[in-house]
Amino acid sequence: MPTRVLTIGAYGFDEEGFFRALKEAGVDLFCDVRARRGVRGAEYAFVNSQRLQARLAEMGIGYVHMKDLAPSQETREAQYREDKKSGVGKRSRERLGDAFVRAYRGQVLAGFDSADFVREAGADGRSIALFCVERTPEACHRSLLASRLAHDLGVSVEHIVPCA
Repeated sequence: MPTRVLTIGAYGFDEEGFFRALKEAGVDLFCDVRARRGVRGAEYAFVNSQRLQARLAEMGIGYVHMKDLAPSQETREAQYREDKKSGVGKRSRERLGDAFVRAYRGQVLAGFDSADFVREAGADGRSIALFCVERTPEACHRSLLASRLAHDLGVSVEHIVPCA
């Protein structure tokens, strides 16, 4: 069983700071929970799938992609509507909307089994980092997933965020 669950997003980090944060946190399994494993623009090219996996391998950090833990397009669109209503963009969002949270819990977490997750990820005795792109954990589904794992497995959650 994992000893702890961490979360990290790409936004707000530069490449060096991102990988240094993973190393300093003692991450040994990186769980990519994005639907699409690419980010537009050169600023965050370091988290595009092939480049990310190569760098993690160099660092001795395992990688697993769990697309089924990403929110559906329908769920993401519910968040985009709430963002538009409140006048915030994806990169500046600070929290998830209620519609997103309800949809994600109903579509993903309702059928989620933490023990199956651990087995599928090969995460026995590891520090797992859940990854998506948002800077603020509360603005991303990874925080909902981390809370569920913490509750079910009795492990702590730590959020890795970039320095201001």
